[in-house]
Amino acid sequence: MTPDHSETPAAGATGAEERFDDEYYPAYTMGGAADLLGVTAGFLRSLDEAGLIEPHRSTGGHRRYSRHQLRLAARVRELLDQGTGLDAACRVITLEDRLRDSERHNTELRAAADPHRTD
Repeated sequence: MTPDHSETPAAGATGAEERFDDEYYPAYTMGGAADLLGVTAGFLRSLDEAGLIEPHRSTGGHRRYSRHQLRLAARVRELLDQGTGLDAACRVITLEDRLRDSERHNTELRAAADPHRTD
């Protein structure tokens, strides 16, 4: 459901700098991601099964997560804690993510059309 940016380099970055700046770089193992979020590995697997987060797979087949994916998972956890069901939470997150992307795209289009505009 979310865009796959796991291979997208940060603009103008090279090597290690690229990986530090790229929010889509799959830098976190499942265990590390679960620890950072305070959730179980099973929770992260459930997000994969629900189609919200598709983790990158290492050459050994292990799941790897990006900062972007961790933010989505944290938001799902918030919604679940508020009593929202998993399917509904995933749908809300998907729509929020699409809205954010659309707003960013619209801002870029406005800037290209009128470079002197100060939105």
